[in-house]
Amino acid sequence: MTGRSGRLVLTGRLATAQRAVELLDRKQRALAIEHERLELVAGRAAETFEREARTAALWLRRSLALDGHQRLLVSAPTAAVEVVVTYDVTMGVRHPTGAEITFGPELQTAGSSALVQAMRAHRTALVATVELAAARRSVVLISEELALTRQQQRALEMRWIPELQRQLTVLAQRLDEAEREENLRLRWAAGRRGRER
Repeated sequence: MTGRSGRLVLTGRLATAQRAVELLDRKQRALAIEHERLELVAGRAAETFEREARTAALWLRRSLALDGHQRLLVSAPTAAVEVVVTYDVTMGVRHPTGAEITFGPELQTAGSSALVQAMRAHRTALVATVELAAARRSVVLISEELALTRQQQRALEMRWIPELQRQLTVLAQRLDEAEREENLRLRWAAGRRGRER
């Protein structure tokens, strides 16, 4: 780019890049806060899952001891479980926020109360599993966007802005040099005209 129009273009690009850095910095801070919050949510979901899984395993052992393996297999639900994941958008990132789980009808089993409790405990553990998966997926998606935002900001700050500043400096030097040459030519021409008269 050359000339004064080139300087205007470069100045505009530099201002745009600097504004982009400000916006990316704000986005990065917002994503970092959301990432931290989601990590806490995922941590609580992991604790809930571990507690519910232990409870389900305990009731399963009791049911196996009282009812036997065959009775447990016969009592397994045949209806599919329906999971509907809910989503939210944070700073342009679509991520899961939870899930609604619809179970089939609870079967009437001919077994001990431990079998009924085992079935209920496993349903509860399944809900905790889905919530944990949604929370962990949110953490991953926000983390990836946060890393990408940091990379974009660094690229602007470390490469693009310095290159635009360098180009602007070179262009300003060329314009100053051209202006000095023009002034020198004008003085020389004025001096020549004065001598010719």
